[in-house]
Amino acid sequence: MATVHRRSRISTGAAVGLVFGIFVAAGKGWAGQEEQFTPEYKELRTSFDPKHTPKITAPDSVKRGQWFDVTVNIGAGGEHPSLSEHAIRYIALYINTAEIARVYLHPVYSFPKVTFTIALDGGGSLRAIAEPNHSAGWEAAKKIAVAP
Repeated sequence: MATVHRRSRISTGAAVGLVFGIFVAAGKGWAGQEEQFTPEYKELRTSFDPKHTPKITAPDSVKRGQWFDVTVNIGAGGEHPSLSEHAIRYIALYINTAEIARVYLHPVYSFPKVTFTIALDGGGSLRAIAEPNHSAGWEAAKKIAVAP
C-alpha cells in the first residue's frame, strides 16, 4: 500500500482548487440558462400553441401557508410528444418572478406533465415555463389569490 504524505495531500488540494478557479473564471464553469441555448432560443413564447403552451391547473384562491397542488401539462390543446428529437427538457413553476420549483424530464421516458405541491404567502401570477429541446421556451400564467 502506498504512503501518502500530508504535504502531497495539501499540494493536490491546492492544485485542484487552482484548476477549478481557472475553469470557473474562464467562463467554462456551470452555465446559466442564458448560456445553454443559441440567442434565438432565449425569448419565451407567450402566444397560444396547442402542443407547446403549458396548461396550469390550480385553484383560483388559497389560504396563506396552505399546501395545494398545481399541475402543469404541456400542450393546452393536445399532448406534446416525448421523443428524443422533440421533447420537453424541463418544466419550471414561478410565483411572479420567483422560481418555486423545476423538474427536468427525460425524452422518451418522461411525459411532460408534473404536479407541484406548494404553499404561498401572497397572491400573484403563477407562471409555468416549458423548455423544449428544439426551440424557445413556452410560458403560461394563471392569477391566484391568497387569503389570510
